[in-house]
Amino acid sequence: MKIGYRIFKTALGAPAAIFIAQTLNLEYFVSAGILTILSIQATRKKSIKSALDRLFSCFIGLLIGYCLFEWIGYAAYSMAVLLLIYIPILVRLKIQDGFVTGVVIILHLYLVKAISLPFIINELQLMGVGLGVGLIMNLYMPNIDKKLKEQHQKIEQNFSKILKEFAIYLRNGESTWDGKEWIETEDLLKQAKNMAMQKGENLLLRSNDDDYIYFEMREKQFYLLESMLPKISSMNQDTPHAKQMADFVENLSNHIHSGNTAHIFLEELEHLRGELRKVELPETYEKFEARAALFYVINEFERYLYIKQEFFSTSRDKENPSPQQQVQRTGT
Repeated sequence: MKIGYRIFKTALGAPAAIFIAQTLNLEYFVSAGILTILSIQATRKKSIKSALDRLFSCFIGLLIGYCLFEWIGYAAYSMAVLLLIYIPILVRLKIQDGFVTGVVIILHLYLVKAISLPFIINELQLMGVGLGVGLIMNLYMPNIDKKLKEQHQKIEQNFSKILKEFAIYLRNGESTWDGKEWIETEDLLKQAKNMAMQKGENLLLRSNDDDYIYFEMREKQFYLLESMLPKISSMNQDTPHAKQMADFVENLSNHIHSGNTAHIFLEELEHLRGELRKVELPETYEKFEARAALFYVINEFERYLYIKQEFFSTSRDKENPSPQQQVQRTGT
């Protein structure tokens, strides 16, 4: 079984926090390890938010606990009343993730049955050690750029394969393709979007969601390709301009990467649409249906290309591309 980095950080962080708290002679020093375990999150931003939520939850818990216990006594039924008040407040403030941490501190107060300056200092030190070690452990996050690049390349390869199969069917009226790229691409897109979101959550001083936007763009294009499949399968090589459409799709399949020459392909589509309009109306229903399907496919490919253009219009580095990006911008 593979040990993930979160398990590794938890295994190191929890005993480190306990050791530090014990060295400082803190009461309930084991609680520092619990706080560290709760603070280990999947991303840096989540870790910081979790630490702040837990900190505020502890302060609120101490305040409510002190007031309630002093008022109705340190008894089991007091804990029931406290939780009925405490939980809704945390939910209302949207810091309910700190509930367990707050309860740990409240239970310390319940055991001591009194609040004093040394007690408050002890609890603050416990929180500082537990949450601090958790934040320090979360400073390390594995670099996933290489994995994102691999996902990027695999998705584009699958797009190219799908379009090539479209071209084969338009040209020959049949294909032996098993279609495995459909399921594979859908899974790859979900994984890639999650990874891109995780990467963005790990950037504290700057924000970069270009990878996520890119994969979201590919996902929209993928769903368009799915919608075209039934229409393409309803055509054959006898459909007027089917071979020209096949040439267009095959050419498109050879330009699937991070660049953008959508305007060139849009011009080709418009030319093909114009040529198709010059053809006399079909005499049979089957031919009319095939022609309508071809118009539908042209319109969908137009949307496919506009989606890529929109991606470049929203990309933050579009106005000042690097020399490498300038070279790469030759695809769809």
